[in-house]
Amino acid sequence: MAEAGIAANFQRVSQQGMGVPVMILVLLAMMVIPLPPFALDMFFTFSISLSLIVLLVGVYVLRPLDFGIFPAILLITTLFRLALNIASTRVVLLEGHTGTGAAGKVIEAFGEFVIGGNYAVGLVVFSILVIINFVVVTKGAGRIAEVTARFTLDALPGKQMAIDADMNAGMLTQEEARERRDEVRREADFYGSMDGASKFVRGDAVAGILILFINIIGGLTIGMVQHDLPLSEAVRNYTLLTIGDGLVAQIPALLISSSAAIIVTRVSGQQELGKQAVSQLFGNPKILFITSGILGSMGIIPGMPNFAFLSLAAVIGGIGYYQLTASQKPVEEEQTVDEEEVPAEMRDLSWDDVRPVDVIGLEVGYRLIPLVDRNQDGELMNRIKGVRRKLSQELGFLIQAVHIRDNLDLAPNSYRIAINGVTAGEAEIYPDLFLAINPGQVYGEIDGLKGVDPAFGLEAVWVDAANREQAQTLGYTVVDPSTVVATHLSQIIQSNAYQLLGHEEVQKMLDALAKTAPKLVEDLVPKLLPLGSVLSVLQNLLEEKVPIRDMRSIAETLAAQAPKSQEPVMLTMAVRAALKQAIVQNINGMDPELVVMTLDPGLEQLLLQSIQGSEGGDAGIEPGLAETLFQSLRDNVQQVELSGKPAVLIISPMLREWLAKMVKHSIPSLHVLSYNEVPDDKQIKVIATLGETLPAA
Repeated sequence: MAEAGIAANFQRVSQQGMGVPVMILVLLAMMVIPLPPFALDMFFTFSISLSLIVLLVGVYVLRPLDFGIFPAILLITTLFRLALNIASTRVVLLEGHTGTGAAGKVIEAFGEFVIGGNYAVGLVVFSILVIINFVVVTKGAGRIAEVTARFTLDALPGKQMAIDADMNAGMLTQEEARERRDEVRREADFYGSMDGASKFVRGDAVAGILILFINIIGGLTIGMVQHDLPLSEAVRNYTLLTIGDGLVAQIPALLISSSAAIIVTRVSGQQELGKQAVSQLFGNPKILFITSGILGSMGIIPGMPNFAFLSLAAVIGGIGYYQLTASQKPVEEEQTVDEEEVPAEMRDLSWDDVRPVDVIGLEVGYRLIPLVDRNQDGELMNRIKGVRRKLSQELGFLIQAVHIRDNLDLAPNSYRIAINGVTAGEAEIYPDLFLAINPGQVYGEIDGLKGVDPAFGLEAVWVDAANREQAQTLGYTVVDPSTVVATHLSQIIQSNAYQLLGHEEVQKMLDALAKTAPKLVEDLVPKLLPLGSVLSVLQNLLEEKVPIRDMRSIAETLAAQAPKSQEPVMLTMAVRAALKQAIVQNINGMDPELVVMTLDPGLEQLLLQSIQGSEGGDAGIEPGLAETLFQSLRDNVQQVELSGKPAVLIISPMLREWLAKMVKHSIPSLHVLSYNEVPDDKQIKVIATLGETLPAA
């Protein structure tokens, strides 16, 4: 059975990988081995059908990138036609003296029926096809592909940075960001390949012209010299065969080149080409009425083809009337609904009129309404949903929905973010521009409106869409207005996550944990701790930027410490020690060495005595000593950050909470840890001891 399985796998792999080699062998055989007329008919018919399929795929595909194999198809079809030209040329030159059916029924049909058996007409038709293919379609498509490839490659770094910005803002997961990067890379590869593949079609057109003259001159020579045909008969046979062969080859070539032109001129969208054409060409009734009027005016002029102009004017006018009535129906329906909803008299007030405070609220000025309106292609709603998804996964609980409403009291371009009804941030943006953020190093300046990134306070410039790619090339991170608002919202939610966690959220977290650890949850709440105490501990963790994803470890620690103490501060201290691996990893990553600062033992003992002797756990130290201590902290934090390391201060567990609150706003980048919050596998490197030169209190 093992041998049978191996044989089956080998057979499957062989079948999957034999397509391309077999096709190459067929092409080589067509060039070397003489083909009978029946085989030529089959291959020419297959060439025409394949070109039709490729053309229709190009018409119905939604995005050019969805037909990413097209450059390879272009090469294969070109080689296939050239191989057919070689095979048919051999048959024409060897058997052309026998008549116009020597090279098969397809070539004979194109030579006799399509051009009426007149080789002069055939030469003209063939020349027109070549001119259309070579000069018009192929040259234009090649130029578009070349320009598109250049601009796509120039914008590649900026697109990559925009994807990183969206991922950092929470609008994309890592998997979605990876897919977006792959799509950007495939887009650059596709247009680069199309730039080169367009040369295949041009070369095919040139080869068709050369093959035409070779067949005619060679056929006349062979027919009259070797087969003693009269000049008139030789001209008729070989010219009609050559013209038929050329038309059979040029029609698929024109279809393929037309497909290439359609692909490179397509704009990515959610509609097929036919639907886009109908909606964009015939969507404006005014244009249709004007066109109908012009055609009707021309149709009543004496001597003009009145029936053709007047009938077409009537058809276009009818289409315009249909579009006009179709666009007015929804408006009339909306007006009818509004009239019905108007109350006859003012109803009495009730508790339903008292609007509850939104946990997370977003108010926008009237010029920013299109950003949140899906009917106007507003993207902010989806971006906010992405922010909620990302932060919920990172923090460990479901972020509440963001309630969005317009506020006419705000400036037209302003928005305001509120947490529990209290304003947490506001800014002014420009919905028609893009924000080019200076990440710290750019290679030039760009014209635009000077501004500031609302989320992180970085210098930025508002630029229009025409300067977007230039800004990306200079090193700016360019984001759209929706991304600006979403990033600002993400930063505010992260900073105020502890205010978003309530009893309902904690109960949902415990219910989820109970599915895998029912006994743990049953013993913890309410036997050992009330739900409010668990909530206080989780809020303390979130306030100090500690995620609460590992709810099992948190619950086990609380269950173990609850018999010893019911104080949320002491419980939080124990939970932080249990989560020390995650805390330090969020600060220092996977680096085995942790660079830290410490306090002088004398100063630390002084602060401990002050806390123990004061009410509420606040250290009553002399103001001058406190100012000197904080200034020393600021100087050392600045030096550590300049070296590219996170600033970490290790102190006694009893001092950690007090000092962390003191530096939370004055030195926000400083991480305050206690001795028992450092993992055993981390190497500690003390770079500064604060307080050695401070005066005694």
